[in-house]
Amino acid sequence: MAPEKAAKQVKVTLMKSAAGRLRSHRACLSGLGLGKTNSSAVVLDTPENRGMINRVSYLLRVEEVD
Repeated sequence: MAPEKAAKQVKVTLMKSAAGRLRSHRACLSGLGLGKTNSSAVVLDTPENRGMINRVSYLLRVEEVD
């Protein structure tokens, strides 16, 4: 049997406040599991999550998780 491929993950950290941002951008942050400034979440590296990360990239720091 072939070994299972581990899903890649990324760690996202909210570096700037979501206050005063567009509603859709705040929704992306909520979808990524981020609430307050300096909060972090580890999410799967899927096209859906990458789309949300790209939309609010000016608020985030993104790191690859091994």
